[in-house]
Amino acid sequence: MPSWLTWVLILVVAVVVVAAIAFPTAAWWQDRNAPKFITATITKGRVETVVNSSGTIKPVRTVAVGAFTSGPIKEVLCDFNSEITVSEDVLAVIDDKLQAAAVKRDEAAVDTQDADRQRIENLLEQAVRNLERADKLKKANPKFISATEYDQFDFGVKTLKAQLKLAEAAVKQARANLQNSQQQHDYTKIRGPKQIDPKKGVKGIVIDRKIDPGQTVAATFQTPELFTIALEMDRHVYVYASVDEADIGVVRDSKAKNQPVEFTIDAYPGELFKGAIHDIRLNSTTLQNVVTYPVVIDAPNQIIKGPKLELKLKPGMTANITFPIDAKENVVRVPMSAIRFTPGKEHVHPDDRHLLEAATSGQAMGGTRRTAGEKADLAQRRQNRTVWVQEGKLLRAVPVTLGLTDHRHAELIKGDLKDGDIVVTGTEGAFTPK
Repeated sequence: MPSWLTWVLILVVAVVVVAAIAFPTAAWWQDRNAPKFITATITKGRVETVVNSSGTIKPVRTVAVGAFTSGPIKEVLCDFNSEITVSEDVLAVIDDKLQAAAVKRDEAAVDTQDADRQRIENLLEQAVRNLERADKLKKANPKFISATEYDQFDFGVKTLKAQLKLAEAAVKQARANLQNSQQQHDYTKIRGPKQIDPKKGVKGIVIDRKIDPGQTVAATFQTPELFTIALEMDRHVYVYASVDEADIGVVRDSKAKNQPVEFTIDAYPGELFKGAIHDIRLNSTTLQNVVTYPVVIDAPNQIIKGPKLELKLKPGMTANITFPIDAKENVVRVPMSAIRFTPGKEHVHPDDRHLLEAATSGQAMGGTRRTAGEKADLAQRRQNRTVWVQEGKLLRAVPVTLGLTDHRHAELIKGDLKDGDIVVTGTEGAFTPK
């Protein structure tokens, strides 16, 4: 065999050996670097749209009980958490020595003015009789009494009538002063607020006490606050939630549908409390460019049975609130992770890459300036999304129309998917198609 033919044969064998090794190695390498798709299953179940917020528990109404008169505190008859059932209940007593002395002084003044009025009444009666006698004398004979004497009798009666009016006014003034001093004396007893009404079931609880026996109360320039009374806490409380402006519209719709509100508190982590939206207030608050609105939730308060009044919901507690907006049962659900997933171009089948490019360009234009109409139209079209399913080693697009959404699932209204189908939610590894 010629030498060149030997070399050709050796070369052919080498090529065959290299090919036999290279092709399996390339296939193994490609399979090793192929993407590992993370998948999820289309299921049926409940989808509920909610808005989460936090809030603070406060009493329905609070009344600050103050002191109208001054003096040292003689006695305090209630303490923190004391229950007030009648508005006339005495909460504290101010030393009444000065007020009692003022009452006695004004009583004496009334007696003095009343005695002076009686004295003037008697003088008036005597003057009227003298005038009657002068009239009789004048009728009998005009010469029996002079004009000067007659005028003295006549004007004496008129003067005493005027003095009687002054005396009666002085009596009224003295009685008014007495009533004022008696009221001042009554104000030394600090009583419960008038809003407490046992007939309507309105009770109060002392949530703050700011005085102690012996402390001096000075009510000269402004009314000092002695107690803070929370009303109706044994029946219900308010939860004040701060709701973002982006969610206030759907919360308003929830209120119109009378949807119940659920919340939890840290003191009872395993217990769920319920309430209803009482009011959506207009006084917005802006903090770090975030606008929120106060939403007031009316929640019944639960009483813990025991020797003393114990309520589960206490003022100042933090509530973690959920506003249910809408819910549907037994609907086809798409995982939200599949809706948020956007694959790389190299992972997508060539026939569907135009959908990926359109979605990517739409996201890129999100930062550009749009008109109000364009923004509204874009918001409406956000329900039309794309999910991805695996076909061989590449992904195919499935357009879908979504309904209600929560943090885990979205309702499938329209799309070529059914219960049990597998959708892609992510990838692992690198992939370079040949």
